[in-house]
Amino acid sequence: MIDGLNPGLILILGALIVPFTSGFIRNLYLLALPVVGLYYTWSLGLGSFGEVEILGFSLVLTKIDALARVFGTIFHIAAFAGLLYGLHVKDTQQQVATLIYAGAAIAAVFAGDLISLFSYWELTAISSAFLIFASRNERAYKAGIRYLIIQVTSGVVLLAGIVLYAYETGSMAVGPMELDSLASWLFLIAFGIKTAFPLLHNWIQDAYPEATVFGTVILSAFTTKLAVYALARVFAGEDLLLIIGGIMVVFPIFHATLENDLRRTIAYSMNSQQGFMVIGVGIGTELALNGVAAHATVSILYTCLLFMATGAVLYRSGTAKITELGNVYKGMPLTTAFAVIGALVIMAFPLTAAFASKSLILSAALDGKMVILWLVMLFGAVAVIDNVGLKIPVLGFFKSGGDMKLKEAPTHMLLAMGFLAVLAIGIGVFPTAFFALLPYEMDYHVYTASHVVTQLQLIVFAAVVFAGCLKFGHYPKPQDTRTLDFDWIYRRPLKKFAILLGTAINTAYVWILETSQAVISWIIEKSRETHAGLGAMSRTTASGTAVSIVLLLFGITLLLVY
Repeated sequence: MIDGLNPGLILILGALIVPFTSGFIRNLYLLALPVVGLYYTWSLGLGSFGEVEILGFSLVLTKIDALARVFGTIFHIAAFAGLLYGLHVKDTQQQVATLIYAGAAIAAVFAGDLISLFSYWELTAISSAFLIFASRNERAYKAGIRYLIIQVTSGVVLLAGIVLYAYETGSMAVGPMELDSLASWLFLIAFGIKTAFPLLHNWIQDAYPEATVFGTVILSAFTTKLAVYALARVFAGEDLLLIIGGIMVVFPIFHATLENDLRRTIAYSMNSQQGFMVIGVGIGTELALNGVAAHATVSILYTCLLFMATGAVLYRSGTAKITELGNVYKGMPLTTAFAVIGALVIMAFPLTAAFASKSLILSAALDGKMVILWLVMLFGAVAVIDNVGLKIPVLGFFKSGGDMKLKEAPTHMLLAMGFLAVLAIGIGVFPTAFFALLPYEMDYHVYTASHVVTQLQLIVFAAVVFAGCLKFGHYPKPQDTRTLDFDWIYRRPLKKFAILLGTAINTAYVWILETSQAVISWIIEKSRETHAGLGAMSRTTASGTAVSIVLLLFGITLLLVY
């Protein structure tokens, strides 16, 4: 293997061979690639590899430090689990797209320069869109196009920031920045789009549920966590992120409560959990950044697990809507058990991974005397117990009614869910071993009496409120409708405005073109009349005037159209 090769390239280049394999060999090959990539990542150790000079800029093709290695590790694990879950898929497009997408995310994490980061940043956008298109229906096509536009826009903004940053500093290194220039603001906007900042978030709920059962699991693991990594690398300690993160924790809660589609409910919870990580980046201390890395890892585990469980139900029943489901647990008891484990993890139940990871960020906020922010996160932690941790198993799997006779999920799906469930519980049971992998050394004890008792009290309180609301009919009744969110702005009025603007520009263009042709014809005709019977040299001035007018009109056309 090439010394210093970016580990992500193992998956990207490996994807090119997939079309030439089939059957058991293909399945074995797909599962082997992330295992080989993870082994290679850890065998490289920490350091910079593959430094080159291009146009006076120093590019570091591979840079592995403790923070990058945490994200690279969980990305490899997610790729393996996702591919295992999707072994029933015979669609080469989805398999190739998955490997390129996961590989690009891993390569971006290990990119030591901005040009490499941008290249892999855009590759994640393009490759992941094919997982949405793979559903091969009109809704998926439209959602995929919107998703692609938003993701590519993030890359264009990032490229503009890179150009300005290189001009201002003469450097291409990926490192800390202050929000004191247009370049740094462009970086924040580019990262914010993929992190799903408030009002920039709807591409998740719009696109993820429209992907295939397999595609949704893969999509949930990489893009947003890559953006969190980029924020942690570049904007650690930025105060603005505290406000943004606080809003992110709270605003998706209400949508998650109202949602009828289980996959859209989980997608909204992703937004809320991203808020915890953004807050951790904003705090910026070593404890907080450890919390960001830890919670990003754990979030991938339980989000993928919940998407796998609900996806298995969709795979067997053809629906993931609460209003259409009933007695799922009877036909799919193992899938239900894994859904319950995923719900317990997202609730941060003691002895599960999120109990350890969330506490790091909450403790970092208290250490910084950010009491209001701590209360906001506490509110978000309680809310997610109700709108995801209890809602999904109770209303999605244990709800009575209907006459659904479902088969248990395929074995490979159960193995993938079991793999993630074991990791999520293992981290919760042995947090010290997990903490040893985090970027900064720390002496932190999760299982203190006060912490355990407080969390159990919150869970019991939330469960009592949830049960009471259900009992007395105060919990919002799921309806087979689509909840309106900010995406309505660009799906409806903004779309109409764009169409009107395009029509107006086209009308103006046609008018200018026709007018220009008429003016030019009139000038030429007048020139011929004026100089009729004179020598050829006498028409020079009029011709020059005509050319000048033509150039002027052409310039006006370019200005208006382009």
